[in-house]
Amino acid sequence: MDFLEILETDHFMTAGEVNKFLLTILLCGLIGAEREFRSKQAGLKTLIMMGMGATLFTILSVRIGLDSADRIASNIVTGIGFLGAGVIFKDDNQVKGLTTASVIWVVAAIGMAVGSGYYVQAISVTAIVLLALLFFPILEEMMERRFTRRSYRIVKAFENEGLDQYEEYIRSSNLKFIRGKQQLKDGKISGTWIAIGSPDKHKKFVDRMLKDEKVLAFDF
Repeated sequence: MDFLEILETDHFMTAGEVNKFLLTILLCGLIGAEREFRSKQAGLKTLIMMGMGATLFTILSVRIGLDSADRIASNIVTGIGFLGAGVIFKDDNQVKGLTTASVIWVVAAIGMAVGSGYYVQAISVTAIVLLALLFFPILEEMMERRFTRRSYRIVKAFENEGLDQYEEYIRSSNLKFIRGKQQLKDGKISGTWIAIGSPDKHKKFVDRMLKDEKVLAFDF
């Protein structure tokens, strides 16, 4: 096979495929820049590489698949699922990394959409994702100011009475609460609560508890 015959084959990228890669870099780069700005695990380079990989696999799937054009592309979902699971972890009774895993999933989907020629869908989803990533944190912060959730644990010497007094402290601080486990052991009674309210209301309750001399331990 001479050089001219090689050029006539499908081994070289077409102008349309080059445009697909450029569009993927732009769309995934925009999302990656936002993640990089917030110092998240999956940043600019990572998301561009994932998007490019998804685009290339989709293009190859169409070229190689022939009768089954989704043969390779269908496995992208499985592969990205493993990558997303790798960034999810539990820290201090909280699950973190879910947003990053979701972004990885969406970036792969955008790459697949571009690779298969669905440009309007890819651009539209990118715009929606950017709006969510930029404005949802503001909304979450507003919600956090009104509905801060904290866990409290109180331990005191048992004096033939329960912890209703401290539960009343929570109520009088205008905090909504959920009573947890209460335990009596070795002459000490302990209890846990999950309280929800503004930071000022939490501070009011904590300040009151810190002044109570009967409390042996107070986790907050």
